[in-house]
Amino acid sequence: MTVQLTSTRGQRLRANGALLLASALWGFAFVAQRVGAGHVGTFAFTGLRFALGALVLLPVIAVRDRLRRVPPVRRRRATRAVLGPGVLAGVLLTVAVNLQQAAMVDTPVGDAAFITGLYMVAVPVIAALRGRRSSVPTVVGVVASLAGLYLITVTDGLTIGRGELLLILSCLPWALQILVIEHHSPRLSALRFAAAQFLTCAALSLGAALLTEPTPFVGVGDAVVPLLYGGLVSVGIAYTLQVVGQRHALATHASLIMATESVFGAIGGALLLGEFMGLRGYLGAALMVAGILVSQIGLPSAPVGDLRDTAEPASRR
Repeated sequence: MTVQLTSTRGQRLRANGALLLASALWGFAFVAQRVGAGHVGTFAFTGLRFALGALVLLPVIAVRDRLRRVPPVRRRRATRAVLGPGVLAGVLLTVAVNLQQAAMVDTPVGDAAFITGLYMVAVPVIAALRGRRSSVPTVVGVVASLAGLYLITVTDGLTIGRGELLLILSCLPWALQILVIEHHSPRLSALRFAAAQFLTCAALSLGAALLTEPTPFVGVGDAVVPLLYGGLVSVGIAYTLQVVGQRHALATHASLIMATESVFGAIGGALLLGEFMGLRGYLGAALMVAGILVSQIGLPSAPVGDLRDTAEPASRR
């Protein structure tokens, strides 16, 4: 059963603040991924990161159930209900995040953040392919985002880098994961759903690390800080902030705020790693942000469609 909440202005302001902080934490996580990619294998980093995130979330679920005095029977029923959808979303998350992590080996943080943001445009496009009517804002947003993507990824010699290509490919599983969440989350426990995804991603990624990476955990000692940030902060804390924030934030406000993740990623790359995207890159970034916003919240004179109100920016990190 979906509970309709009536939120006060103060609650909405606090919710927007929580979402903004979550976006900032996710944006700076690109720096952690970039640094971690230099020490630990792709699958090992992802597996350890999401295992840490799950370890943060599981005690939160237990304490929340205890405070709410949820009977054991209801707890078990809620846990069983998330297993199927959670594993499906977790498989998609595994594909998306490992493509992204593999790309971080040779892709600047700012570029990675803005290209990853393209998944928010892919969500309404996939929905349109499934039979939902496309709106003018969706078309305008897609065109603007593709123009920005071209400026960021395609060189003067009309070539595209390996990392940029992997990031573009990752947008499809990101978008599909969002649609799975959109379909199943209204009737499920949000935190249990998230934990199921994270545990699935951790198990599949660690298994892949043991099978495919010669020395998957050798550099873990050198990547402690990126792993702690990527797991405890980006996955555990930021997702919890998102769940709290989306209880009271307006959907249009949430989409607007979550689009700042890419901006925070670029800021993190510039401040912490000294990266500079160049005039062409920043112009492309501006076009991509504009395209994302238009596709999610519409043009000034256009009404906001149902898809933009229901598709969560979701648990991508």
